Amino acid sequence: MSLIVVCGATATGKSELALNLAQRFDGEIVNADSMQIYRGMNIGTAKLDIDQRQGIAHHLLDVLDVHQDSSVAWYQNAARAAIADIQGRGKCAIVVGGTGLYIKSILDELNFPDTNPEVRQGLEKELEDIGLDALYERLARLDPAAAIAIDRANARRVIRALEVIAITGKAFTANLPREESTRYPNAQQFALVMDRQRLDERISARVDRMWDLGFVGEVDALMNAGITNGRTAQFALGYSQIIAFRKGLMSQDEAREETKRSTRAYARRQETWFSRDSRITWISPLQPRLETVLAHLEKINLTR
Repeated sequence: MSLIVVCGATATGKSELALNLAQRFDGEIVNADSMQIYRGMNIGTAKLDIDQRQGIAHHLLDVLDVHQDSSVAWYQNAARAAIADIQGRGKCAIVVGGTGLYIKSILDELNFPDTNPEVRQGLEKELEDIGLDALYERLARLDPAAAIAIDRANARRVIRALEVIAITGKAFTANLPREESTRYPNAQQFALVMDRQRLDERISARVDRMWDLGFVGEVDALMNAGITNGRTAQFALGYSQIIAFRKGLMSQDEAREETKRSTRAYARRQETWFSRDSRITWISPLQPRLETVLAHLEKINLTR
């Protein structure tokens, strides 16, 4: 069985389909959510607990502490190693998540330049002087596609994209490979799509459920564990809003509503990112998901 990728916007049901496929093909799952890699970030990332994983091995969950920083290069190496291990044991590797750049790093060759200390220092000084919104708007002007892929609240990734642009003289996304440069030529990608109103309702309900499950308490514990000392985890959706609430910058109700708004905006950017990849097979809410995937794999003779 070739590599299977289940992607799409947040709250579309990717985890359920991935579990069904893992059961069908004796598979193991590789996480491609940039925040589920962090220990303790459970409620706010909708991470499956041990029981929900149904005995299926999951890789690249809970591998970093919240004060540590991740990178695409780190993830690429770790994910490819996990896939090689899974396939080397005769099992099917199923990648699931909504971080488009992480998924692309698995499938394709990403060759970004090394960091330039002088450029980086200048951008970090600008962050202090003019703020993240101004840097993000600059990125949106220089490379609209990168602005789609990067959360505007994630200062580290905004700065990295601007750094690559400054070093190479090209758009950040111009450094991404074309689709024919895939590392896994037989990989099959499936993206779940949902009508906007229904997805917005699911996102709102999910955020409310997170609060009911103790999301604020989870963030309190992570603040004690040093989440604000890192440059990645603290900017996750919901986490950054609750941190702002705890710092007195907004009320708890404002934090909840801002989490909903930001998550809806992120889902739009995810859909736009994945829509650019012609290799993806899209599955609508009207199609039976598992059966649609199996029919596609049967058609191209990849079932077993």
